[in-house]
Amino acid sequence: MTDAQTVVQSDSSELPRQELLKASPPMFGTPWLDRFTRVHVAVVPVIFIPVIVAFSILGLREIVLWQGVIWAIVGYGVWTLTEYWLHRVVFHFEPDHPLGARLHWMIHGVHHDHPNDPMRLVMPPSASIPLGLIFIFAFQLLLPFSQACMLSAGFFIGYLTYDMTHYYLHHRRPTTAVGRKLRELHMRHHFQDHEHGFGVSAPYWDKVFGTAQKSRRED
Repeated sequence: MTDAQTVVQSDSSELPRQELLKASPPMFGTPWLDRFTRVHVAVVPVIFIPVIVAFSILGLREIVLWQGVIWAIVGYGVWTLTEYWLHRVVFHFEPDHPLGARLHWMIHGVHHDHPNDPMRLVMPPSASIPLGLIFIFAFQLLLPFSQACMLSAGFFIGYLTYDMTHYYLHHRRPTTAVGRKLRELHMRHHFQDHEHGFGVSAPYWDKVFGTAQKSRRED
């Protein structure tokens, strides 16, 4: 635990539980730098809806609609696997070295310590844009231009779905059976067992890869 975390936890010890879950500390001592670690949920669709539209227009210039839809579905599937493995391998990797531990806390640990902070529930553009560019370049290297564009469109539809779902599960009470189940699984990941339940918008991968949470009857 860093000195900054210790101070914040000490200062927050008297806060009600709900306030403590929202009271995430600054990551950097410089206020302008810390702003890059916080983002309003509306920023995600503002950035990525135009990206999805642009890739769809570019992709459908040379391939027919049904082929484009198939490639977009494949892209969506690629995202759901990325979501699962990124969460499981990167976000939940806890190195022993102090610098590594600090980086882990900045990437994901702060979210588990303060899961209700609305400004740290979606990925900031300072992280999502570079990560997205890596995947775009990889798709373009592996596939013809139009197919890569439609794959990218589907990939970012998946990412947008994930980030909006993640925010919704933390800050709304779902009324549908699917929504309630997703919220139950994600809250159990946060508050009962953080070593299972890595799929937020695609929990079926937990069943495929053996990290599904036990049912309530098995608890």
